[in-house]
Amino acid sequence: MTTDDRCDLPVLLIHNIDPEWPESDALYARKQASEALRALRGVGHPVTSVTVRQPDLKRLLRRYSPKEYIVFNWCEGLPGVDRSEPQVARELEALGFTFTGGSSAVLELSCDKARSRDAMLKAHVPIPVGRIFEKVDGARWDRFPAIVKPVLEHSSIGISAESVVENRTQLRKQLEIVLEDFGPALVEEFIDGREFRVAVWGSRRPIAMPPGEMDFRKFESLRERLCTYDAKFTPGSEHYEKILFHLPALVTRIEGNSLARAAVAAHRAVGSPDYSRVDLRLREGTAYVLDVNPNADIASDASMALCAQAAGVGYGAMLSHFVNLAAARHPVFAHQKRAVVTERRPVQLPLSLGDKSAARLLLE
Repeated sequence: MTTDDRCDLPVLLIHNIDPEWPESDALYARKQASEALRALRGVGHPVTSVTVRQPDLKRLLRRYSPKEYIVFNWCEGLPGVDRSEPQVARELEALGFTFTGGSSAVLELSCDKARSRDAMLKAHVPIPVGRIFEKVDGARWDRFPAIVKPVLEHSSIGISAESVVENRTQLRKQLEIVLEDFGPALVEEFIDGREFRVAVWGSRRPIAMPPGEMDFRKFESLRERLCTYDAKFTPGSEHYEKILFHLPALVTRIEGNSLARAAVAAHRAVGSPDYSRVDLRLREGTAYVLDVNPNADIASDASMALCAQAAGVGYGAMLSHFVNLAAARHPVFAHQKRAVVTERRPVQLPLSLGDKSAARLLLE
């Protein structure tokens, strides 16, 4: 998959650290950025790291020529600017940079559950039955259990056990909360099945990595069997401690093919050019897509790297492959003769079934 990737492409690695973050979060971000830098250099790439601590990207990047670098975009947003993930891509585009991951249009689409659902429906991607609500009065819904989600949030913001509703009384109550706190709400049929994460790479011929499974067997209640905000960000919470992660997931060939087909179809539907993480649930042989993240975390212990590890691809090789995918769009590098990567030992990642740190980061 990556044996013919170029290892000499110069990389500008940009990552954000918000001054308002707790020091522990900032320390983790610095550690992961340093690890990515070492991994890219380890396979041969010249790498310059740029930490985004303020929102003026133009000022920060003015010394770098778009013709001389591939930008590895690891920014989840601009410090101090809410919901600015697409804005990072938009400013990179305005500056003329070629960068990894989704374009501004792709990221804007993925940040809006209503629009991304429409894109997947048009592409015949299997998704749960759903409807957007902007008010509680007159709300009509008769498929239970259901789940209520904010339309414009991600990372499970606004998702708790109470998000799963089993009757109209619970539905109205949860709709009131989401509409007041987050704006428009998405109500979907709750697919009570096995849940998976699938990493997909590439655009012309996308490839699905081995799936990882979120294990909810320690929860008896239907309303508890989901990845809540606490499961991702609250150490010590019940969901954080009890949800297990299995990689590679134990699936039959038929189940694996169903997951891969649905994940690739979703990846294509939202227009991801390089990579995405697709969240799915499997019920009665059908893989339903819950979400697509075209700017997923690429830390060494997050889903992208863990799924790559399961496929036998080391961390540095994975990052290099993403750089090469972006290079195909670069005005200079796309037309240069391809240099073949010499054989190198891949960067090894710690991996154990049920590992809690892996499971936590996979969910993010």
